Amino acid sequence: MHRSCMSDEILQEPAPVSVAPRSPDGAALGGRTALVHATALVHPSAAIGHGAEVGPFCIVGEFVRIGERTKLLANVVVNGHTTIGDDCVVFPFCSIGTASQDRKYTGERAFTMIGDRTVVREYCSINRATGENEVTSVGDDCLLLAYVHIAHNCRIGNGVTMSNLTQLAGHVTVEDFANIGGTAAAHQFVRIGTYAMVGGATKLTRDVPPFFLVEGNPAQVYGLNSVGLRRAQFSPEAISELKECYKIMYRSGRNISQALGELKRLVQTDAGRRLVAFIEAPSERGILK
Repeated sequence: MHRSCMSDEILQEPAPVSVAPRSPDGAALGGRTALVHATALVHPSAAIGHGAEVGPFCIVGEFVRIGERTKLLANVVVNGHTTIGDDCVVFPFCSIGTASQDRKYTGERAFTMIGDRTVVREYCSINRATGENEVTSVGDDCLLLAYVHIAHNCRIGNGVTMSNLTQLAGHVTVEDFANIGGTAAAHQFVRIGTYAMVGGATKLTRDVPPFFLVEGNPAQVYGLNSVGLRRAQFSPEAISELKECYKIMYRSGRNISQALGELKRLVQTDAGRRLVAFIEAPSERGILK
């Protein structure tokens, strides 16, 4: 019978180590211990929350704060001034809080923040911001599928879903409950509005208005995100009003300024007013035409 030349001791997986959770100032906390695998490297000053788990071969830097019950499954790198909230799950081979991929970044103190209950799947990368005390942020209840990249100074709202290989350049804003399809890419400073649906493989060079369905290269607006709005229990009145807004913006022959004036006279629902506010807000890229 073939016998391995490796000893049984080497083949055994190192057991997790229980450690006392630590506060942001490094002081030990009472209560349930955190579990840190024996092969993980965790800086003594890192703040690890109650019940958190740091899996095999993870690296956690000096200024990192990990929330309660959050799990870094394996081979995760978290460094810089990074905060991850409670009840998050980070899958293997993710890098969070790494230095900005920006020629303007010179090592200044900048931040990365992830909210509660967010899931980050395999091979995602979330860079810290460029600029002293600037922030890259991801909200609560987000789902980032494999290979998503979120560059410096991006701001991602709550409940956002990004499918595999979504790529966001610097300073992109994604509002609450937007849904972005696989391999979509957004130019720097693009804004994606709340409840917008971006189709797979879409190239975004301008802002995507909230509530609309966008797809293609070049990207085009194809109508209302009706399925998403119904699932979110928008009222029939709001959906009907947004459909009329779409017709005014994209089927009436008006330019954006002319359409905005008409929308202001039309809208009566909160959703309609949210659309108007998005169009009126300052923009680096302009609204998708």
